Amino acid sequence: MRTVVLLCAAMFVATVASAQIPTIERDALIALYNSTDGDNWLDNTNWLGDVGTECTWEGVTCSGGNVTVLLLHQNQLSGSIPAELGNFSRLEVLGLSFNDLSGSIPSELGNLSTLEGLGLKSNQLSGSIPLELGNLSGLQSLDLSFNDLSGSIPPELGNLSGLQWLGLNSNELSGSIPPELGNLSNLLLMELNENQLSGSIPLQLGGLINLLGLN
Repeated sequence: MRTVVLLCAAMFVATVASAQIPTIERDALIALYNSTDGDNWLDNTNWLGDVGTECTWEGVTCSGGNVTVLLLHQNQLSGSIPAELGNFSRLEVLGLSFNDLSGSIPSELGNLSTLEGLGLKSNQLSGSIPLELGNLSGLQSLDLSFNDLSGSIPPELGNLSGLQWLGLNSNELSGSIPPELGNLSNLLLMELNENQLSGSIPLQLGGLINLLGLN
């Protein structure tokens, strides 16, 4: 009986250990909390808890010992997005829309090689769109709308072959529409309205045979 108890205890310890995320990912979560005034979020349940509790923190979902979803929409985040968010190795969804975030979009987000959805809509983000976002080969949805982003649309976004939704509307983007956006063969919706774009509409957009909406 004692052996059975010890085996069960060992299995429990192993399960708890496997639930822990890498230190670099815990540090990234803490950096987000500290840089976005986490003490004043609408909901910061369990945040900054003991090591091994990270997957119970509000808005954090884990799988296989890594953070896979970080979803903090409309949670009163203010301040800047920390570069450390680029350190997640298996993040699939990063959603920080409808907050009061300011500053630039870190180029380090281009390191999130498993990312499928990036939502930063309705903040006060400024500066240019990092060309490194063109490295996110698995991205299906990119929504940067309703911010104060400026500069040109990076042609590197044309590398996002799996993209289905591109929302860049309601910013201060200028320059021409990159013809490389015509490479987004899976795109269903492209929103570029309410900017300061100039020049002609590229003929290459005519090749987007799956497109349902173009604003």
